[in-house]
Amino acid sequence: MDKLYFGTAGIPLIVKKRSTENGLKMVKELELDAMELEFVRRINISPEKAVEIKKLAEKLDVKLTVHAEYYINLNAEKEKLEKSIERLVNAAKIAYLSGAWSVCFHPGYYMGKTADETYRNIKNALKKVLEILNSENINVWIRPEITGKPSQFGSLEEIVRLSQELDNVLPVIDYAHLHARTGGKYNSYREFKDILNYIEKNLGRTALDNMHIHVSGIEFGEKGEKKHLNLKESKLNYKALLRSWRKYDIKGIVISESPNIEKDAILLKKHYYRKRKRG
Repeated sequence: MDKLYFGTAGIPLIVKKRSTENGLKMVKELELDAMELEFVRRINISPEKAVEIKKLAEKLDVKLTVHAEYYINLNAEKEKLEKSIERLVNAAKIAYLSGAWSVCFHPGYYMGKTADETYRNIKNALKKVLEILNSENINVWIRPEITGKPSQFGSLEEIVRLSQELDNVLPVIDYAHLHARTGGKYNSYREFKDILNYIEKNLGRTALDNMHIHVSGIEFGEKGEKKHLNLKESKLNYKALLRSWRKYDIKGIVISESPNIEKDAILLKKHYYRKRKRG
């Protein structure tokens, strides 16, 4: 990536006639740069439609990412595991046909297993996913996401380790999830810099030049995340977050997951580039 692109988690709310095509057009009209295709309940784009979406996105110069289904658990047993692998593979196939750059997914749950055992199971399952995609010449980033609850596999350290040990894998850094799963940590300029320093130290500059980021406010409790909030209605220190991005000159795609998806995407983009121009 050559810069930071900002966009929405799904079709902007302002779109009356709901379709991916109309969503892309509205993203462009709003002077945003990206949109995440939301396959969180089901994959709602056919292979034929995906090809058309790719053409339109390229014409509009809108970058695409994908969020795979929520019903993925790479630490599951037998049939559930096979189904999870299938869901992630299918999401990646449609992402590739759509011209999407990156596929985000929630890796799984500990389910009473140790952290080490869970890590091994998820790594082995993800290797199978990558083998299938490689055999079909499907080249797209596969991205385990930082998850919002301690009961879920997906700490910063876990997803960075997966990215170290597997090709074509990099993290999705979800700042709201990280804030929630750690009980309110990672909300200062120093902590935001620590995240990027940790990524660079373990994954190199390539990771900082190819970031897939989720941002929103968040409400959380003892068990982690409860619900997403709009940035200005939350305690997330988004101005310090943007400062850390400028400090490390990161590049990639930033997706707003706030309830007001396009408003916060616009807020982040305008603030980031306005302040950047001022130095």
